Amino acid sequence: MSMPIGAHVSLADAVTEAQEMGADVVQVFLSDPQAWKVPPLDYPGGAEAFRTATSEAGIDVVVHAPYVINVASTNNRIRIPSRKLLQQIMTGAGEIGARGVVVHGGHVTAKDDPAKGFDNWRKAIEALDTDVPVLIENTAGGDHSMARRLDRIAELWAAVQQADSDVEVGFTLDTCHAWAGGLDLSTVVDDVRAITGRIDLVHANDSRDAAGSGADRHTNFGAGEIPPELLLDVIRTAGAPVVCETKGDVATDITWLRERL
Repeated sequence: MSMPIGAHVSLADAVTEAQEMGADVVQVFLSDPQAWKVPPLDYPGGAEAFRTATSEAGIDVVVHAPYVINVASTNNRIRIPSRKLLQQIMTGAGEIGARGVVVHGGHVTAKDDPAKGFDNWRKAIEALDTDVPVLIENTAGGDHSMARRLDRIAELWAAVQQADSDVEVGFTLDTCHAWAGGLDLSTVVDDVRAITGRIDLVHANDSRDAAGSGADRHTNFGAGEIPPELLLDVIRTAGAPVVCETKGDVATDITWLRERL
Protein backbone atom coordinates (compact mmCIF):
# COMPACT_ATOMS: atom_id res chain seq x y z
CA MET A 1 0.00 0.00 0.00
CA SER A 2 1.11 3.56 -0.67
CA MET A 3 1.86 5.78 2.32
CA PRO A 4 -1.23 6.89 4.26
CA ILE A 5 -2.11 10.54 3.57
CA GLY A 6 -4.60 12.61 5.53
CA ALA A 7 -5.22 15.82 7.38
CA HIS A 8 -5.97 17.52 10.67
CA VAL A 9 -9.74 17.36 11.23
CA SER A 10 -12.27 18.17 13.94
CA LEU A 11 -12.71 15.28 16.35
CA ALA A 12 -16.52 15.46 16.31
CA ASP A 13 -16.68 14.99 12.51
CA ALA A 14 -13.45 13.06 12.01
CA VAL A 15 -14.86 10.15 9.99
CA THR A 16 -17.11 12.30 7.78
CA GLU A 17 -14.33 14.81 7.07
CA ALA A 18 -11.83 12.02 6.37
CA GLN A 19 -14.18 10.32 3.91
CA GLU A 20 -15.02 13.61 2.16
CA MET A 21 -11.35 14.40 1.56
CA GLY A 22 -10.22 10.83 0.93
CA ALA A 23 -7.96 10.69 4.00
CA ASP A 24 -6.38 7.45 5.27
CA VAL A 25 -5.17 9.08 8.48
CA VAL A 26 -6.49 11.92 10.62
CA GLN A 27 -4.98 14.11 13.30
CA VAL A 28 -7.21 15.52 16.04
CA PHE A 29 -7.07 17.65 19.16
CA LEU A 30 -8.66 16.22 22.30
CA SER A 31 -9.04 19.71 23.79
CA ASP A 32 -8.60 23.40 22.98
CA PRO A 33 -4.92 23.57 21.86
CA GLN A 34 -4.47 26.88 23.71
CA ALA A 35 -6.04 25.72 27.00
CA TRP A 36 -4.90 23.75 30.05
CA LYS A 37 -8.16 21.87 30.62
CA VAL A 38 -9.29 18.66 28.92
CA PRO A 39 -13.09 18.56 28.64
CA PRO A 40 -15.07 15.34 28.13
CA LEU A 41 -14.52 13.92 24.64
CA ASP A 42 -16.55 15.81 22.03
CA TYR A 43 -17.95 12.70 20.35
CA PRO A 44 -21.36 11.02 20.69
CA GLY A 45 -20.86 7.80 22.63
CA GLY A 46 -17.41 8.84 23.82
CA ALA A 47 -14.00 7.28 23.24
CA GLU A 48 -15.23 3.77 22.51
CA ALA A 49 -17.65 5.00 19.82
CA PHE A 50 -14.92 7.10 18.22
CA ARG A 51 -12.51 4.19 18.25
CA THR A 52 -15.10 1.90 16.65
CA ALA A 53 -16.11 4.44 13.99
CA THR A 54 -12.54 5.20 12.87
CA SER A 55 -11.59 1.52 12.95
CA GLU A 56 -14.59 0.50 10.84
CA ALA A 57 -13.79 3.29 8.37
CA GLY A 58 -10.18 2.10 8.14
CA ILE A 59 -8.81 5.44 9.33
CA ASP A 60 -5.67 5.72 11.46
CA VAL A 61 -5.70 8.40 14.16
CA VAL A 62 -2.97 10.55 15.66
CA VAL A 63 -3.50 13.14 18.39
CA HIS A 64 -1.81 16.54 18.51
CA ALA A 65 -1.07 17.68 22.05
CA PRO A 66 -2.05 21.25 23.05
CA TYR A 67 0.39 24.00 22.05
CA VAL A 68 0.57 25.28 25.63
CA ILE A 69 2.54 22.20 26.73
CA ASN A 70 6.21 22.95 27.36
CA VAL A 71 7.75 20.14 29.40
CA ALA A 72 11.23 21.62 28.81
CA SER A 73 10.45 24.79 30.77
CA THR A 74 12.47 25.58 33.90
CA ASN A 75 9.45 27.47 35.27
CA ASN A 76 7.53 25.18 37.67
CA ARG A 77 4.26 26.97 36.88
CA ILE A 78 4.59 25.91 33.24
CA ARG A 79 6.49 22.62 33.48
CA ILE A 80 4.36 20.89 36.14
CA PRO A 81 0.97 21.70 34.51
CA SER A 82 2.54 20.70 31.15
CA ARG A 83 3.40 17.24 32.47
CA LYS A 84 -0.05 16.83 33.98
CA LEU A 85 -1.77 17.92 30.77
CA LEU A 86 0.45 15.70 28.63
CA GLN A 87 -0.47 12.70 30.79
CA GLN A 88 -4.18 13.50 30.35
CA ILE A 89 -3.72 13.71 26.57
CA MET A 90 -1.73 10.45 26.44
CA THR A 91 -4.47 8.70 28.43
CA GLY A 92 -7.16 10.10 26.15
CA ALA A 93 -5.18 9.11 23.06
CA GLY A 94 -4.97 5.55 24.34
CA GLU A 95 -8.71 5.47 24.91
CA ILE A 96 -9.50 6.51 21.31
CA GLY A 97 -6.95 4.11 19.80
CA ALA A 98 -4.49 6.75 18.55
CA ARG A 99 -1.20 5.60 16.98
CA GLY A 100 0.77 8.43 18.57
CA VAL A 101 0.67 11.86 20.18
CA VAL A 102 2.51 14.75 18.51
CA VAL A 103 4.19 17.06 21.04
CA HIS A 104 6.19 20.20 20.25
CA GLY A 105 9.77 20.21 21.50
CA GLY A 106 9.25 23.29 23.65
CA HIS A 107 11.86 25.82 24.74
CA VAL A 108 13.75 27.40 27.61
CA THR A 109 14.46 31.11 28.13
CA ALA A 110 17.58 33.08 27.18
CA LYS A 111 18.93 32.90 30.73
CA ASP A 112 18.49 29.12 31.05
CA ASP A 113 21.06 26.44 30.37
CA PRO A 114 19.54 24.39 27.48
CA ALA A 115 20.82 21.23 29.22
CA LYS A 116 18.14 21.80 31.88
CA GLY A 117 15.46 21.78 29.19
CA PHE A 118 16.73 18.53 27.71
CA ASP A 119 16.87 16.94 31.16
CA ASN A 120 13.32 18.13 31.87
CA TRP A 121 12.27 16.19 28.77
CA ARG A 122 13.92 13.08 30.20
CA LYS A 123 12.02 13.55 33.46
CA ALA A 124 8.76 14.14 31.56
CA ILE A 125 9.14 10.84 29.72
CA GLU A 126 9.94 9.07 32.99
CA ALA A 127 6.78 10.53 34.56
CA LEU A 128 4.45 9.31 31.80
CA ASP A 129 2.30 6.22 32.03
CA THR A 130 1.19 5.31 28.51
CA ASP A 131 1.36 2.69 25.78
CA VAL A 132 0.99 5.37 23.08
CA PRO A 133 4.18 6.69 21.44
CA VAL A 134 5.20 10.31 22.09
CA LEU A 135 6.09 11.83 18.72
CA ILE A 136 8.31 14.88 19.29
CA GLU A 137 7.93 17.49 16.53
CA ASN A 138 10.59 19.86 15.22
CA THR A 139 9.69 23.53 15.59
CA ALA A 140 10.09 26.54 13.30
CA GLY A 141 11.41 29.35 15.45
CA GLY A 142 13.13 30.45 18.62
CA ASP A 143 16.84 30.55 19.47
CA HIS A 144 16.18 28.69 22.72
CA SER A 145 13.94 25.95 21.37
CA MET A 146 14.67 22.29 22.03
CA ALA A 147 13.88 20.97 18.55
CA ARG A 148 14.49 23.63 15.91
CA ARG A 149 18.05 22.85 14.81
CA LEU A 150 19.78 19.51 14.36
CA ASP A 151 22.27 19.97 17.20
CA ARG A 152 19.40 20.62 19.62
CA ILE A 153 17.38 17.69 18.28
CA ALA A 154 20.45 15.51 18.90
CA GLU A 155 20.75 16.68 22.51
CA LEU A 156 17.03 16.25 23.08
CA TRP A 157 17.13 12.76 21.62
CA ALA A 158 20.12 11.79 23.78
CA ALA A 159 18.21 12.99 26.86
CA VAL A 160 14.97 11.09 26.16
CA GLN A 161 16.90 7.93 25.32
CA GLN A 162 18.40 8.09 28.82
CA ALA A 163 14.93 8.09 30.40
CA ASP A 164 14.27 5.16 32.73
CA SER A 165 10.99 4.40 30.99
CA ASP A 166 9.25 2.00 28.61
CA VAL A 167 7.46 4.87 26.86
CA GLU A 168 8.17 4.83 23.13
CA VAL A 169 9.51 8.12 21.77
CA GLY A 170 9.30 8.83 18.04
CA PHE A 171 9.65 11.81 15.74
CA THR A 172 7.32 14.01 13.68
CA LEU A 173 9.00 15.92 10.85
CA ASP A 174 7.17 19.12 9.87
CA THR A 175 8.27 20.37 6.44
CA CYS A 176 7.25 24.01 7.03
CA HIS A 177 8.98 24.05 10.42
CA ALA A 178 12.14 22.48 8.96
CA TRP A 179 12.23 25.04 6.12
CA ALA A 180 11.51 27.99 8.40
CA GLY A 181 13.88 26.63 11.05
CA GLY A 182 16.80 26.73 8.63
CA LEU A 183 17.23 22.99 8.05
CA ASP A 184 18.36 21.78 4.63
CA LEU A 185 15.33 20.07 3.12
CA SER A 186 17.47 18.21 0.59
CA THR A 187 19.14 16.25 3.42
CA VAL A 188 16.77 16.71 6.37
CA VAL A 189 15.31 13.18 6.35
CA ASP A 190 18.74 11.56 6.44
CA ASP A 191 19.98 14.16 8.96
CA VAL A 192 17.07 13.49 11.33
CA ARG A 193 17.26 9.71 10.89
CA ALA A 194 20.99 9.82 11.69
CA ILE A 195 19.97 11.27 15.08
CA THR A 196 16.70 9.50 15.89
CA GLY A 197 16.82 6.37 13.75
CA ARG A 198 13.20 7.01 12.78
CA ILE A 199 10.58 9.35 11.37
CA ASP A 200 7.10 8.24 12.43
CA LEU A 201 4.96 10.98 10.90
CA VAL A 202 5.34 13.82 8.40
CA HIS A 203 3.45 17.09 8.77
CA ALA A 204 3.35 18.09 5.11
CA ASN A 205 3.02 21.85 4.77
CA ASP A 206 4.25 24.51 2.38
CA SER A 207 5.64 27.68 3.96
CA ARG A 208 4.49 31.25 3.40
CA ASP A 209 7.94 32.54 4.35
CA ALA A 210 11.54 32.26 3.21
CA ALA A 211 13.90 29.50 4.31
CA GLY A 212 15.35 30.19 7.76
CA SER A 213 12.71 32.84 8.56
CA GLY A 214 11.73 31.20 11.85
CA ALA A 215 8.08 31.90 10.97
CA ASP A 216 5.57 29.09 11.50
CA ARG A 217 3.06 29.95 8.76
CA HIS A 218 1.74 26.99 6.78
CA THR A 219 0.17 27.28 3.36
CA ASN A 220 -1.19 25.04 0.60
CA PHE A 221 1.14 23.12 -1.69
CA GLY A 222 2.49 25.24 -4.53
CA ALA A 223 1.31 28.47 -2.89
CA GLY A 224 4.36 28.91 -0.69
CA GLU A 225 8.13 29.24 -0.79
CA ILE A 226 9.17 25.55 -0.70
CA PRO A 227 9.98 24.23 -4.19
CA PRO A 228 7.36 21.52 -4.90
CA GLU A 229 9.91 18.86 -5.92
CA LEU A 230 11.91 19.46 -2.74
CA LEU A 231 8.76 19.07 -0.63
CA LEU A 232 7.78 15.88 -2.46
CA ASP A 233 11.28 14.47 -2.10
CA VAL A 234 11.17 14.95 1.70
CA ILE A 235 7.83 13.11 1.88
CA ARG A 236 8.99 10.27 -0.39
CA THR A 237 12.28 9.81 1.45
CA ALA A 238 10.63 9.85 4.89
CA GLY A 239 8.18 7.14 3.81
CA ALA A 240 5.98 7.77 6.87
CA PRO A 241 2.26 8.53 7.18
CA VAL A 242 1.49 12.10 6.11
CA VAL A 243 -0.79 14.65 7.77
CA CYS A 244 -1.49 17.88 5.87
CA GLU A 245 -1.94 20.84 8.20
CA THR A 246 -2.76 23.25 5.41
CA LYS A 247 -5.82 25.49 5.39
CA GLY A 248 -9.00 25.71 3.35
CA ASP A 249 -9.37 23.09 0.64
CA VAL A 250 -7.20 20.37 2.15
CA ALA A 251 -8.80 17.72 -0.09
CA THR A 252 -7.05 19.38 -3.04
CA ASP A 253 -3.72 19.19 -1.18
CA ILE A 254 -4.25 15.48 -0.49
CA THR A 255 -5.04 14.89 -4.17
CA TRP A 256 -2.03 17.00 -5.22
CA LEU A 257 0.24 14.81 -3.08
CA ARG A 258 -1.27 11.50 -4.20
CA GLU A 259 -0.95 12.36 -7.88
CA ARG A 260 2.70 13.32 -7.52
CA LEU A 261 3.83 10.60 -5.10
